[in-house]
Amino acid sequence: MGVLKEVRDEDWDLVNIVHTLTNRRRGEASITYAESHDQALVGDKSLAFWLMDKEMYTNMSALTAMTPVIDRGIQLHKLIRLLTQSLGGEGYLNFMGNEFGHPEWLDFPRKGNNESYYYARRQFNLVDTEHLRYRQLYAFDRDMNLTEDKYGWLAAGQAAVTTLNQTDKVIVFERSNLLFIFNFHPCNSYIDYRVAVEHAGKYPFTRDLQKTSTL
Repeated sequence: MGVLKEVRDEDWDLVNIVHTLTNRRRGEASITYAESHDQALVGDKSLAFWLMDKEMYTNMSALTAMTPVIDRGIQLHKLIRLLTQSLGGEGYLNFMGNEFGHPEWLDFPRKGNNESYYYARRQFNLVDTEHLRYRQLYAFDRDMNLTEDKYGWLAAGQAAVTTLNQTDKVIVFERSNLLFIFNFHPCNSYIDYRVAVEHAGKYPFTRDLQKTSTL
């Protein structure tokens, strides 16, 4: 979370991010997560709230025009969660509500908040409301887990990173006979981008984040 708090997304150090997700002894199982329950319980912002901040209160309706902050925040929310699950380890942890970008923290009644129950909640009504973009985040998280169930990358060996380009903001790795390609660049899309693979051939798309789980 320190990266989100202190560094603009266009300046993220992808080498350091990949190192953090893969820095473990080979064969040693680990649990990864994009955000933890402790973060929610101590009053810190959720991942989605760090990405989109106050616009989550005003611009998450699909009945209004998509703003640059919401658009970029939703895409990064997807990328971060998929990268964490697919590259980071053999188990994946999610705290309830974060799968659809819950905007707020948990805070149980105590003297410091005048025994208030206001934040002692998870707002599942957000994902049940058809015109809100929280449904888009939930749909992606659901599809991500269903795809993992099908291909089993969490049970596979550690990923082999084949491309890590800090300038292009591209990460490519292979795991469980799948080729993962991530583009974190804030502006550039790429056509005919050359990457290294173990076996030459044609690779069909399994998931394209720009074309799936949209509202």
